[in-house]
Amino acid sequence: MSFEIKLPLFEGPFDLLLFFIERDELDIYDIPISKITDDFLQYIDNMEELNVEIASEFILVAATLMRIKAKMLLPRPVLDEEGNEIDPREELVKHLLEYKRYKSVIKELTELEVKRLDQEKRGNLEKEIRALSESVNVESELQNIDLFKLMNVFQKVLQRYEYEKNKPIHKVVQYPYSIGGQKEFVLEKLMNKDRLAFTELIDEKPEKILAIYNFLAILELLQLKMITLHLGEGFNNFWIEKIEGELVNG
Repeated sequence: MSFEIKLPLFEGPFDLLLFFIERDELDIYDIPISKITDDFLQYIDNMEELNVEIASEFILVAATLMRIKAKMLLPRPVLDEEGNEIDPREELVKHLLEYKRYKSVIKELTELEVKRLDQEKRGNLEKEIRALSESVNVESELQNIDLFKLMNVFQKVLQRYEYEKNKPIHKVVQYPYSIGGQKEFVLEKLMNKDRLAFTELIDEKPEKILAIYNFLAILELLQLKMITLHLGEGFNNFWIEKIEGELVNG
């Protein structure tokens, strides 16, 4: 038995985000960034399974969503010059509202265009077809073909071939890590010891992307109050300590 995945088509990443917001009846001014990020990344994963080329703007928005999610997990909020807390989602909400207004205007213009076309006079259709056939005289064109024209056509075909062969291809690499998986990994490490150095996680498998996933997992565990952090000497390292009772309940 085979399963077929069908994805709805969207004009761009903001179109996809608005779809999630309208589908789940979310407040655009108070977006649950964790949920909408997971939905967005799941859509991109499904595109990969179908071998659909992912446009660069989708990749950019995915990275932006993950950056916002990481900022919201930080225990210390970012403040402006007046001391007010800056919402990391503010710029995203601004772009979404602009795109929503743009989309509504485009819809109105499209409907207006359809109405105008319906009001246009058809004219003399037979006369227009006859004039078109006279302007595109195939027999006349064949009589005027020479070697120079053929070489020009051949050169353009070769140029188009070279362009298609060398045009850039966007490829998204799926890493074998997840924030949920690294959360379980960190908790498992803390089952056998009271404290764990972040440098120990890096030394165990020194990969830059894995270090990022571990850091995001630690931030989520900190937000869930399952662990606590202590800075090391020189602020070049920090220690992760479990909160008694939380690991068993978690």
